[in-house]
Amino acid sequence: MNLHQALTALPGVGPKSAEKFKKLGLESLQDLLLYFPFRYEDFKSKNVLDLEDGEKAVISGIVATPANVQYYGYKRNRLRFTIKQGEVAIAVNFFNQPYLADKIELGATVAIFGKWDKAKASLTGMKVLAQVEDDLQPVYRVAQGISQASLVKLIKVAFDQGLDQLLEENLPPILLERYQLLGRTQAVRAMHFPRDLAEYKQALRRVKFEELFYFQMQLQVLKHETKDVSQGLAIPWQEKMLAQKKAALPFSLTEAQERSLEEILSDLQSPAHMNRILQGDVGSGKTVVAGLAMYAAYTAGYQSALMVPTEILAEQHLDSLTQLFSELNLALLTGGMKAAERRETLAAIESGQVNMVVGTHALIQEGVVYHRLGLVIIDEQHRFGVDQRRILREKGNNPDVLMMTATPIPRTLAITAFGDMDVSIIDQMPAGRKPIITRWVKHEQLEVVLDWMKKELAKGAQVYFISPLIEESEALDLKNAIALEEELKAYFANQAQVALLHGRMKNDEKEAIMQDFKDGKTDILVSTTVIEVGVNVPNATIMVIMDADRFGLSQLHQLRGRVGRGNKQSYAVLVANPKTESGKQRMKIMTETTDGFVLAEEDLKMRGSGEIFGTRQSGIPEFQVADIVEDYPILEEARKVASQIVANPSWRQDANWHLVSLHLEKRDFLD
Repeated sequence: MNLHQALTALPGVGPKSAEKFKKLGLESLQDLLLYFPFRYEDFKSKNVLDLEDGEKAVISGIVATPANVQYYGYKRNRLRFTIKQGEVAIAVNFFNQPYLADKIELGATVAIFGKWDKAKASLTGMKVLAQVEDDLQPVYRVAQGISQASLVKLIKVAFDQGLDQLLEENLPPILLERYQLLGRTQAVRAMHFPRDLAEYKQALRRVKFEELFYFQMQLQVLKHETKDVSQGLAIPWQEKMLAQKKAALPFSLTEAQERSLEEILSDLQSPAHMNRILQGDVGSGKTVVAGLAMYAAYTAGYQSALMVPTEILAEQHLDSLTQLFSELNLALLTGGMKAAERRETLAAIESGQVNMVVGTHALIQEGVVYHRLGLVIIDEQHRFGVDQRRILREKGNNPDVLMMTATPIPRTLAITAFGDMDVSIIDQMPAGRKPIITRWVKHEQLEVVLDWMKKELAKGAQVYFISPLIEESEALDLKNAIALEEELKAYFANQAQVALLHGRMKNDEKEAIMQDFKDGKTDILVSTTVIEVGVNVPNATIMVIMDADRFGLSQLHQLRGRVGRGNKQSYAVLVANPKTESGKQRMKIMTETTDGFVLAEEDLKMRGSGEIFGTRQSGIPEFQVADIVEDYPILEEARKVASQIVANPSWRQDANWHLVSLHLEKRDFLD
């Protein structure tokens, strides 16, 4: 067997179940081995003598009588057996789960989670635990149709087949020694089935280091190759044309915008390859800066391309660029285009009729040929991996690349996280923007909020209502959102149009709902997902976030940034009854500042792991186990080592690093 085989190579996995596992991104055997739990539950086995009546606990013991199933009526049955804990015999009953009988072997040790009945000395079982040794139960992220148990079972099968032995070591001995790290096979096994907590911690340390080290290696190699590529483009933009364009804008640029633009323009002019990230808070005017950079490329006779994550955003960017540069030819390129329209657009791009192209992933697909591509701008760059960037580079004659992200990241972190990209920051809001007023209310006060909303709706305001979806309880959360939509419909009856948007809808459906909201046909939009990054609805002035304490600061800030796009006063209402101190703290900070960079720093201080960058939102690559904030020391160490290695131009020939070079070629860690 090899690890690149599909899951169907395992006994018991047919095409149907392979399809289910695909939802989790598990396609090959290697994916399965490296699919780590995100936390552990501690199921310490209790002694029955210490249990109170009615207490739920884990009891382990040796199976003393065979399991037998009694049937009494349709689909009603009881599975009974006895276990012995020391000298004490315990009767165990499971209701309507006859299939568990296969799991109960005479003389084997089992651990059962259930409810203790003191008088009868019996346990009503709720769950047979997979592992008795060491009381640590892994908890994996699952999707609909896949249970924890079926996933654990499959992972067990993979290990029983000895597949972990096929994992190749990917860290050189010199690093394993220097940092006292576990070998890869042992670490992967201990991530799933640790002998004890100490082994798990060691495994975790190893896996985190591996992830962060390869991430940094990739960045460093990229940096050296980029710097190396002296055949970057020197784009001789026309100062006079650009100055005229700036003067014709209906507003003047902020100092921060001017500064960032200067930095980008000097990169364009230099023959070296641009490798810059433009960071700016939601609403800080990044698009204008990006537009002017594209215009500068145009004055030198080059095309530019702006790549964004979704179609609706592409359309929006096209609108705003058309307003700025009505005299130029702009084109839209997305996956959803009709074939004839697409052919037309492609021909216009290739012949050079088009000056600027805005689009989604479609920009880098086969068949897109540019006439003279000079500048590529990638918005919310984390969604596009290194590979995609490389393809883009190859599309033109090594064009300059500018990344953009709306996630304010503290400087210290930005430097490390983005490797060695040059960072430009827009940390000022355009004049005339009114700060968003943020209030925190308890669930019990929602009525007051709704009452106030009535008045605002009457003035023509539009409202976003966010009802969060958290992966673990998707189905439940969706019910909450549907119930919220019903409630609002009932409350506002004929005074307002309410619509619901959730992730399970088809793309066309989502786009249509968003469009209606944009056009003002809907007054209140209930949404489960973070509404598409950056969609502009100037009339939407109120953002209500239910259970706001389930989000991290950056996510809340991102969400809040969806209102306040016009010149009207906007409001964000956080509805939450936080149980923890950090939850209360987060609500408080949100009401005190609207500055994303201050919030990011606060977040760093509070260090709620995983909360810093609402994972799916930030411009930071996602890791499977490492957490860029919590594991900052490991990240820093990994960066040091990686830059030391790459500093030697012939590092690939060094026997110590041969393994690293091999592994880098095999995998793209950032994609």
